[in-house]
Amino acid sequence: MRNGAFLAPGHGPSKARCRLLQDLPDFMPIEPYRLTDLSEQPPGLRRAIHGYSTAGTWRRLAWRVAEVGFEVARSLPRDAWRGWRPGPPPLLRLEPGEDARPGARSVALYVHYAASGRVSEMVLRQVAALAAEGFAVVFVTMAAAVPEADWQAVRARAALVAQRRNFGLDFGAWRDLAPEAARRWPAAEEVLLANDSVLGPIRPLGPVLAAMRAGGAGVFGMTESIQGGPHLQSYFLLSRGEAAVADLQHFLGMMRISHSKWLVVQRGELRFARWMRGRGHRVAALFGYRRLVGAVLADPAERALLAASHPLLRGLEAMAPEERAALLAEQPLNPTHHLWAALIRCLGYPFLKTELIRRNPGRLPGVADWAALVPAEAPCPPDVIRAQLAALATQP
Repeated sequence: MRNGAFLAPGHGPSKARCRLLQDLPDFMPIEPYRLTDLSEQPPGLRRAIHGYSTAGTWRRLAWRVAEVGFEVARSLPRDAWRGWRPGPPPLLRLEPGEDARPGARSVALYVHYAASGRVSEMVLRQVAALAAEGFAVVFVTMAAAVPEADWQAVRARAALVAQRRNFGLDFGAWRDLAPEAARRWPAAEEVLLANDSVLGPIRPLGPVLAAMRAGGAGVFGMTESIQGGPHLQSYFLLSRGEAAVADLQHFLGMMRISHSKWLVVQRGELRFARWMRGRGHRVAALFGYRRLVGAVLADPAERALLAASHPLLRGLEAMAPEERAALLAEQPLNPTHHLWAALIRCLGYPFLKTELIRRNPGRLPGVADWAALVPAEAPCPPDVIRAQLAALATQP
C-alpha cells in the first residue's frame, strides 16, 4: 500500500503513521483490522485506581464516589421492592418489521433511547448498516412514546420492533428481548448486542464485522478496557457459534437488573467477558488496549496529545519507552475517551463515543474538533452526527 499504510506498530517511520489515515482511499485503516485476545490480568487494584485515572483529579473522583454511593443507596430499596412485586410487563409494544428475515443465522439486538422519542437519521443508518451486513435487526426503544412516522421508518429497516419500559439500561433490554429473538430465529449462529451510545459509523462496518467473523466462535467486541479489570466495552458485542450464543442467552437470563446504572455496569459489562471466558469461549477485541497504547506511544504527535489529557501523563515525553507503557498499564485510561483520536487515526475505529463528544467529562483537549476526523463521504458524515447531537441537546 502507498505511504507504508499497512506497516505494523514498531516498524517503519512512526512519526507519520497515524497522520496517514486521513489520506488513505476507500476508508482503508493504517493496519488491517484484527482481533487480539482479552488480557488475562486480574482486576486487582485497577478497580480502585481506574476512577482516578478517568476523573483526572482527586476532587472529581471524590465527587464521583459520592454520586455512585448515593445512586446505589437509593436504588437498592427500589430493586428489592421490584423483586417482591415485579409490576407490569416490561414490553409495551411489539411488531414485526418489514425486513422479517425468516431463518436468519445472524441477529442483532439494538437498543435505542431518546427522551423525545424520535428516531434520528443516524440511528436509522446504523440499523440499515447492520441489516446490510446480514443481521435480522431487533430494534428496542425505551422511549416513553415514539412518533408513529418514526416507528414506521424503523419497521421498514428492521425485522422486529419493540417498545420497552425504561429500566435496567441496555442489559435490561437485551435480557428481555433475547428470548423472543431466540424463539423467532432458533437457528441463529451469531447474536450482536448493540446500542445507540456511539456516533457513526464514520467508516464502513463491513470490514469490521468481517474481521470479527474471521475469529470463528467466541465473543468479540470493538474496544477492550482494563479499567476495573479487562473487559469488552458493551456497545458492540458479537457472540458467535452455537455454544457462545447459548451462553449469552444464559448470562442475560440470570443477570440481576437494577435501577442503579453503576450496578448494571458491574453485573453486565464488567462481568460478561470474564464469565464467557470462564465458560471456555475465546474473548477478543478488535481494538485491544495494549495494541492501541502501542500505536499511540509510537507516534510523537499522539503522545503529545495524550500527555495533555491527564495530570499523571504530563511527564510522558521525558520517560523511557518501557516506563510509558508501564504507566498506561498501571493507570488505565478509557480507550474511547482518552485515546479516541488515536483509535480513529491509527487503527481506523468506526465510531465516536456520544458521551465524549456531547459532554467531554474528562475535559480532554481537541474533542471539539471531532468533525475533522470524519470524512465527508463517511456512512454517517458530520452533518448527520451534528443533527444527532442537536437532538440530544435537551436530553438529561
